[in-house]
Amino acid sequence: MKKTVAIFFGGRSSEYKVSLMSAASVVKTIDKEKYDLILIGITEYGDFYLYEGQAEEIENDRWLDEKRPRKITVSVNRSDHGIIMTDTGEVKRIDVAFPILHGRNGEDGRLQGLLELAGIKCAGCGMTSSAICMDKYLAHELAASKGVSVPKGYLFIKTDGLDYVKEKISDLKFPLFVKPLKAGSSVGVRKISSLGELEAALKEAFVYDDKSLIEESVDGFEVGCAVLGSLAPIVGEIDEIELENEKGFFDFYEKYSLKTSKIHLPARLSQCEKEKIKAFALNIYKILGCKGFARVDMFYTKDKKIIFNEVNTIPGFTSHSRYPSMLKAAGISFEETIDRLIELAAE
Repeated sequence: MKKTVAIFFGGRSSEYKVSLMSAASVVKTIDKEKYDLILIGITEYGDFYLYEGQAEEIENDRWLDEKRPRKITVSVNRSDHGIIMTDTGEVKRIDVAFPILHGRNGEDGRLQGLLELAGIKCAGCGMTSSAICMDKYLAHELAASKGVSVPKGYLFIKTDGLDYVKEKISDLKFPLFVKPLKAGSSVGVRKISSLGELEAALKEAFVYDDKSLIEESVDGFEVGCAVLGSLAPIVGEIDEIELENEKGFFDFYEKYSLKTSKIHLPARLSQCEKEKIKAFALNIYKILGCKGFARVDMFYTKDKKIIFNEVNTIPGFTSHSRYPSMLKAAGISFEETIDRLIELAAE
């Protein structure tokens, strides 16, 4: 029998439009002969709707425009095992939920917790690992406790005074990264080279979170690993980020334009180096309790050390995004990746 898969997209996040692109790509690619789809759009205000239109309208952010979708809620009654239409009370059962939401309120464990409470199986990481990975400081602290190398840095809250922050970071070496604690796609992140830039950078970070992380820059380049699976996860081909302007970084604009940067797939490393990085990524994946899928991002330094950066539990998911591309380079197509994630959740 065909499984009913609910694809969640949108959400109250600075990455709302990125989610629309990812979800549309999945809807276009997924095998409709194997799965019945329920499309659930979440507005930027946090309202849930059943969407019954075309993927193109999701991609163009017109899914709410013409025929207004019906409002729904996820039922917390486990016997319902699905969603409730608020206008009629009709229940639609779900076999597997597939959240394709990036950033806060979708990738941070909140939706995963709701689905777990409702007894609905969910593709990808669960509530706890999603929450830990979204909290960059907590993820680093937990990984460091297991011997993983992480950048040196400090955590601050919005009410910390500027003088206190300056004193606290006095032992850090410039350049520094000032970033919101919980945000994706490098939204709100600034690279600073002096204390004179600190106040503006903190102000920008606190727009997106009430906590901010300040870390030393790592003298190296970024590499990524696509991990797929739970009990016996596999790692796709490693990619490498090359920045033409060393004073910059792989920020939101560069991630989606690649104007002054390049992604090398496979990474320009020896096989021995690649295997070392893969093992490092798998170790982090397991330490943070990940399952299903995630992209582990690291830095590879000039003296061949690996430094943990972050884990994206719902990475960009268009057919040409980094995560699917790394798996495709390892012989796993985008459609097969989607299949495997649904089957992993169903198990």
